[in-house]
Amino acid sequence: MFYKELYVYDSNKPVKAIIRNYTKDDFDQLIQVQKESFPPPFPEELLWNAEQLTNHISLFPEGALCVEIDSRIAGSITGLVVHLENDDEDHSWAEITDNGYIRNHDPEGNTLYIVDICISPAYRKLGLGKWMMQAMYETVVQLRLERLLGGGRMPGYQIHSNVMSIDQYVDKVLEGALKDPVVSFLLRCGRTPVKPVANYLEDEESLNYGMLMEWKNPFKV
Repeated sequence: MFYKELYVYDSNKPVKAIIRNYTKDDFDQLIQVQKESFPPPFPEELLWNAEQLTNHISLFPEGALCVEIDSRIAGSITGLVVHLENDDEDHSWAEITDNGYIRNHDPEGNTLYIVDICISPAYRKLGLGKWMMQAMYETVVQLRLERLLGGGRMPGYQIHSNVMSIDQYVDKVLEGALKDPVVSFLLRCGRTPVKPVANYLEDEESLNYGMLMEWKNPFKV
């Protein structure tokens, strides 16, 4: 089981945060955080439901983490383990995560795949997302997996799609000429780009693209 206490800063004020495994008692708060984190036009049917959350805590509790501040859940991150080789990376979010139900979790796999990360908007200035991702890196090391992988939305692409291809957009973000709310965040978390994937997720702002990004276990050479 995972449990970590740390302090984050709200302006100049230290605030205690707890990162831990989430449980059935947290389901209502987890669903509320999802609603706050992914407002329309994000499809409501893609938000967590109780059956999915039950699978998370029963099939792979090590990959079901939340962050708590003052006894309130401020965000969560969820993963599963799959087996992927470098040429297996053309997939959709629905295929690789079993539509978020993770019934395809493979304890013998080599890759911790991020199903979802969300932080309630009220807590986004505290740097919690980066700490949640760090917790998953620690899980990769603990389980002796090869890497962490996941597909990020690219909500900034819609604005520029009429003048550049998806590859050009990614290049601009990597050059620092553009900032993407998700890809730039993942870069700051230590993730590195693999490739953009078409039809990854139903998301108008990303034009259904997802950016696969990984973190390789530095202890697995």
